[in-house]
Amino acid sequence: MFPLGNKELKIGILGMTEGNGHPYSWSAIFNGYNKEYMDLCEFPVIPQYLYKQPEHTFGIEGAHITHICCTGFAEREMAEKVAKAANIPNVVDDPLDMIGEVDAVICATDVADEHIDRCRPFLEAGIPMFIDKPLVNNEDDLRTFVQWRKEGKMFLTSSSLRYSKEMEIFHENHYELGRLMYICQPMLKKYETYGIHALEMIYPLLGQGFISAQNTGTYEQAMVHLKHKSGCYVDIAQGIGMAGAGTLIIGSAGSRYVDDGDTFYGFKKQLAKFVHWLRTGEEPFPFEETVELMKLVIAGLRSREEGAREVFLSEIDVEY
Repeated sequence: MFPLGNKELKIGILGMTEGNGHPYSWSAIFNGYNKEYMDLCEFPVIPQYLYKQPEHTFGIEGAHITHICCTGFAEREMAEKVAKAANIPNVVDDPLDMIGEVDAVICATDVADEHIDRCRPFLEAGIPMFIDKPLVNNEDDLRTFVQWRKEGKMFLTSSSLRYSKEMEIFHENHYELGRLMYICQPMLKKYETYGIHALEMIYPLLGQGFISAQNTGTYEQAMVHLKHKSGCYVDIAQGIGMAGAGTLIIGSAGSRYVDDGDTFYGFKKQLAKFVHWLRTGEEPFPFEETVELMKLVIAGLRSREEGAREVFLSEIDVEY
């Protein structure tokens, strides 16, 4: 029965997709790591930030990653490597083998097109899930997840940058800046997978009420312009091979440039919020925010595909 209360939680993790090493890092945050095998991680940035953390920062009380399955990229070989690096006791070849063995599942893959198929068996079996960002990248899949939510299926999704250590203080209190008028949020990689990082980094500053998205860029280099009902404008400059940068916030009375440098903090807080939700049923933020964020993802992609047309969120016919 959900919520799961104070029981010892056994969590399965699904992964991975090319270029995404979350099963390594997220599993290590729960379980700690074996340095001998973590040194062999194909994603060198992951050991770099894990090794900066003192031992006592690893672990989320009463919860462990106990099963892993990697389908879609390197299969059993990759699952075995992650299991050794992050102290995961059970490797399975078929994701369905986790059903009946775990209390919850993390879908640690960032290819949104795959999330319906990857998550359906677990959600239909009543297993609560955390689903990596972005949840979806098209209207039909968003409609499916919204319907599942209405049916009582339990899942969370978010970007870890919602929990940026440096940005958190501005989410609650930016009064010294006056009325927010402009935000510039650069982001590395492509809008399909990392656009949600930029969106969710700045979303708590403004809250619900985004009106439209216009993408004047390309697949390789996005340039997304957003309008919010408050009158604030947002630009997301993003590109494959481009370095990331901090957030420029400009208000009527002042401005700030806010950098983010603690990947571990954001990931751990995101996963700790997931565990708290599993135990209590208390969501970290309303699902309506997820729906609006996914509409922004969809609108940005649709605008690019339709010659940089301004796409209004009201055109995306999904309501929750």
